[in-house]
Amino acid sequence: MSIKGDEMISIYDIQQLLKKFGTIIYTGDRIADLQLMQDELRELNQSQLIDPQDYQTALFLLKQEIQKEINKK
Repeated sequence: MSIKGDEMISIYDIQQLLKKFGTIIYTGDRIADLQLMQDELRELNQSQLIDPQDYQTALFLLKQEIQKEINKK
């Protein structure tokens, strides 16, 4: 979330970044939530509203978290 200096290190940080753009995601399904976050980040990136490095970092974190959730099942 390096919107001026903050480092993105967790899913919570990604949620806070999305919240700055008015996006709050909660469906009750963790994997669906993570996938929706990916979609929102893609839209923000395509619109050039977020830093490309933030986008790459956030996608990496989300992919890791999705894999963790899949492995739990």
